[in-house]
Amino acid sequence: MSKGEVTRQAVIDRAVEIAGRLGVAGLTIGSLASASELSKSGLYAHFRSKEALQLAVLGAARERFVDQVIRPALAASRGEPRVRVLFERWLVASTGGSAGCLFVSAATEFDDQPGPVRDQVVRDHWDLVESLAQVYRSGVKEGAFREDLAPEQFAHDLHGLMLAHFHAFRLLHDPAAETRTRFAFERLMQSLLPD
Repeated sequence: MSKGEVTRQAVIDRAVEIAGRLGVAGLTIGSLASASELSKSGLYAHFRSKEALQLAVLGAARERFVDQVIRPALAASRGEPRVRVLFERWLVASTGGSAGCLFVSAATEFDDQPGPVRDQVVRDHWDLVESLAQVYRSGVKEGAFREDLAPEQFAHDLHGLMLAHFHAFRLLHDPAAETRTRFAFERLMQSLLPD
């Protein structure tokens, strides 16, 4: 990578970290310039607008989530082992304050704000739903999961479970958040198995 690309990547990494705390909407070129010890004009040369910065942050967060959660799951055997790796890796990402929390905040920040950032958050959500549904479909092909359950229902249920965990862990600081989430996950897994 060129020096400019290295600098841009370092700035995006810092921006993801800040957005994880302040939200994507709270991220500005000015605040990022201060945090990264660069001038506003230097940052502007890399991003041109707050919106471009926000889209770059979402892209970096998406890649991190894929690297931390999706790819390790896809490396596991189809069916129950793959879903269990997916769950465990997602749980780690959710409790570590990494990219996963950025998407939760972005979803609430931009749900009623039309534009390219909201459009990207929506695309990222549907990509996640499709990835989860595909994990289920591959398990059905292996005979590991019920054929009569819609893959999109599995995606909805697992995503909902992880959102509940995030809420209990991050907002409520519930010491039982992980225990309850694991219990709910095991119930979900039992409901997937063929009779």
